[in-house]
Amino acid sequence: MSKSFTFSAATALASVLVLGGAAAANAHGYIGNSKSDVTARAAMSSNTDLGAVQYEPQSIEAPKGFSLDPSTGGPEDGHLASGGTDLAKNLDEQSSDRWDKNEVQAGQELNLGWEYTAKHPTAKWHYYITKNGWDQNSPLTRDELQPLSEVEGDGSLPTDGTADQMKLPDDHKGYHVIYAVWDIEDTSNAFYNTVDVNIND
Repeated sequence: MSKSFTFSAATALASVLVLGGAAAANAHGYIGNSKSDVTARAAMSSNTDLGAVQYEPQSIEAPKGFSLDPSTGGPEDGHLASGGTDLAKNLDEQSSDRWDKNEVQAGQELNLGWEYTAKHPTAKWHYYITKNGWDQNSPLTRDELQPLSEVEGDGSLPTDGTADQMKLPDDHKGYHVIYAVWDIEDTSNAFYNTVDVNIND
């Protein structure tokens, strides 16, 4: 079962947070709304030593263009979880037991919902999952990922309390990572979220 992030003293954080050199940014979004079966790495309250992103899981924003072809843009390999940002640099730490995991089932119809703290016109959402045999003890790279789902946004604003639905592969078991990308229509940026799952039979 996923664990949700709660904003304690969110108003105060929004006005005064300057932690680790990262000033509070306009809020945006992270995976883990009320419809979601899973919660992002940055937003799981049971994860420790997150750094500044624990206060701003909605702000992992970086240039868009991500695909499995590194020439198209997006964060560099090894810095996918952080989006290449200093705010979230601790998220790039990767080992089999570094992060708490959402419990899911092989072949499950997964609901993956974003908590929007500010809405943006959306180009698309696209989702990836680690391949069988991926290296759990090295920072995440594109060649460890395979496509999972893509949802077109047509330039409209996202809707609160909704979730994208996708089927987990039947042949994936154990620890895997879902990599989620929210491409914004009217800026050059996207939001990046990493979701740790334990896939049960």
